[in-house]
Amino acid sequence: MTAPATPEQRRSDLVRLRRVRDRIDREYARPLDVEALARGVNLSAGHLSRQFKLAFGESPYAYLMTRRIERAMALLRRGDLGVTEVCFAVGFQSLGTFSTRFSELVGMPPSVYRAQQSHPTTGLPACVEKQVTRPIRNREADAVPAP
Repeated sequence: MTAPATPEQRRSDLVRLRRVRDRIDREYARPLDVEALARGVNLSAGHLSRQFKLAFGESPYAYLMTRRIERAMALLRRGDLGVTEVCFAVGFQSLGTFSTRFSELVGMPPSVYRAQQSHPTTGLPACVEKQVTRPIRNREADAVPAP
C-alpha cells in the first residue's frame, strides 16, 4: 500500500495532467496514444489514465475523441469540406470509426449533421457558440430533461 500523495505531489500531478490536456488540444489531429502521452510527462499509462479521469471527468482517449469531434463539427458547419475530408483533417484514420464516434457523441451521423446545419450561429459570441455546439455523449444527453 502506498502513502497518500502530499499536496506538492498532487500539484505536480495536476501540472502534468494539464500538460497532457494542452498537448491533446494542440495536437488532436496527430496520431496520439495514451502511452506516448504518458511518456511525455514521465507517468505510466495506467496512472495517467486514472488521474486524468479523476481530474477532468473523462479518460485521455475520450477527451481526445471529444476534441476531434468538436473540431469536425466546426468544419462540417462551415460547409466547404466533405465528410471524408473532415474525417482525415481531424486525425481519424478510418471513415467508419469517425462516423461511429461522431454518431455516439452528437447523436447523428456526420453527413446528417452537415445537412442539418442550416441554422446559423453567426453573430453569437464565440464562447456561446462553443457551448451550444459542443458534443454531448448520448448517455449525458439522456440525463438532460426535454423541454
